[in-house]
Formats: sequence, C-alpha cells, structure tokens
Amino acid sequence: MRIVLLEPLGISEEKLNELAQPLKDDGNEFIAYPDKTSDEDELVSRARGAEIVMIANNPLPDSVITQLPQLKYIAVAFTGIDHVGLNACRKQHVVVSNCAGYSDTSVAELTVGLTLDVLRKVLLGDTAARMGKTSAGLVGQEITGKTVGLIGTGHIGSAVAKLFTAFGATVLGYARHTSQTAIDAGVTFVSEEELLKQSDIVSLHLPLNDQTKKSFGAAQFAQMKDGAVFINCARGAIVDNEALAYSLRSGKLAGAGVDVFDVEPPLPADYPLLHAPNLVLTPHVGFLTKEGLERRAQIEFDNVQNYLAGRPTNVCEL
Repeated sequence: MRIVLLEPLGISEEKLNELAQPLKDDGNEFIAYPDKTSDEDELVSRARGAEIVMIANNPLPDSVITQLPQLKYIAVAFTGIDHVGLNACRKQHVVVSNCAGYSDTSVAELTVGLTLDVLRKVLLGDTAARMGKTSAGLVGQEITGKTVGLIGTGHIGSAVAKLFTAFGATVLGYARHTSQTAIDAGVTFVSEEELLKQSDIVSLHLPLNDQTKKSFGAAQFAQMKDGAVFINCARGAIVDNEALAYSLRSGKLAGAGVDVFDVEPPLPADYPLLHAPNLVLTPHVGFLTKEGLERRAQIEFDNVQNYLAGRPTNVCEL
C-alpha cells in the first residue's frame, strides 16, 4: 500500500525513520515530504496513487480529495480536523483519524502561562526592564483565590482545571455534558450565564464546528465581570475577535491571552487583535512542545498501523 506523509511532523529524521520502518517491513511504500505546501496541484501530485495520506495541520480541502479517487484513509496528526475536506471524505467514504489527547498537557500549560503573563504583566515588565524603567505601573494579580471559568471541559479543559486547582483557584465549568473526569479535576458545573458572571478568568476549550463557530462574541463579553481576563487556546474562529478587541479597548476586560486565530499566522497587518491593548499573543504554539510533537507522531503512526490491521483507532465522526 502507498502511504504518503505530506508534511513534516516536527520530529527528528531518526525518529521518523524509526516510526516508519514497521510500515516498510510490512511491504508498504512510505514517502515523506520534507516541506509543506498549500498549492493544490502540488498536493494532488504528492498524494496521487496513495491509499493513505498523513498530515498535521496542512489544509487538505475537498478540491484536493476529489482528485484522489484511490484515497481510503487520512491520518491527521492534530486534534482538530476542520482543515480537512470532510464533505469529500463523506462522499468518497474516506476514513479520517486524529491524534486526540497528544497536546493536552502542552495546551493546558500554555493556558496557565498566558494567564500568568496577563495577570503579572510579564511582557510589560520585560519591556520596562530592557528600557531601564522601574516597576511603576506593574502591579499584578494572583491566580490564588480567583474564580476560573472553563467553557469546554474535555481532556484539555480537565487538564487545565487540575492546574488552576493546584494554584488555589475555584474552577467553574460549562459544557454540553458534564464529565466525571472534570469533576474529579475540581470543576463545578454551572450554566454559561453563571460562569460568565462569576469568573475572574474565562478560558475556552471547545472544538471548532458549525455549532461553536463565532459562538463567543459581544453578548458573551458583555456578560463577563468588569476587569475579567479572557484566554483562548482552543480555536480562533470560535471567537468574534472584533468584539474581543473592542472589549479590551473599552476596558471591559483587564486583559487577554490568545494563541489561536481565525486565520493562521502570519497575521495580516490590519488584524483586529494586533492593535488591542493588554493582550498577549502567541502564534498558535499551544501544541508545540518537543514532548507533544513526539507524542502525536507516535499516535499518528499507531493509527495507521491499526487501520492497516483492520482495527482503526481515533476515528473521527464525519
């Protein structure tokens, strides 16, 4: 069987060869491309003849998949699959798997890190120190004693809850379904309205789908406490970023930390969040740790092996 990895996975060549060798030993042809491309003709050329395609976050749209009639399986080395042409997958009966869980720890730690950056004014302090200034105007806040509201309490949300609980925060949660794992991590479930009204820090941990796209906007920011902090390490398109920028400019929010956007970085010069105050931005690095990248590569190759063995794992509902 022809298996094509369309982009690098962020691991060493030695590790890639180690993971790919069992596939080759079983008689499969394995091809790995050292760079990623958004050119659709190039994607089709690379994937032509492959029954299995492996990607990370490289877009693989309907227009590409429809030109790959032999394609049977797409292994995605990511949690979200919104960059895959699911309409074409459904029509062509292509199975799609993800690597759910690989970045739970990485994203959870960045969530807390951004919160600390905002509350303790780390970026402002760095600038002040480099410019020979003092600590004037850099009075921060503690996490201990705060109420943290988590919208979405799946694997990542529960991991975040554990960390905030360890800091001595009260953790509220809102989700479509309550979770014993989240409860064990210290989450008390409340309505979305109650969560927004009570929380000093609100953090999103939702997948992006038709129900969640642009689901957090002006109405939700208006319900938050004056002077609250907003964190988004989930998906950028869940949030109305114009509304977030306005909430920061107006002083409704004391600050925000954002790792995800409705366009992938580099961000255009006129992107609304680039000109908002009291905002810490990172260019979608939540998943980007050495441990996380090695974990997702292992899961992706395990998924491929399991698919070939007739027992597919981490299969996504399309």
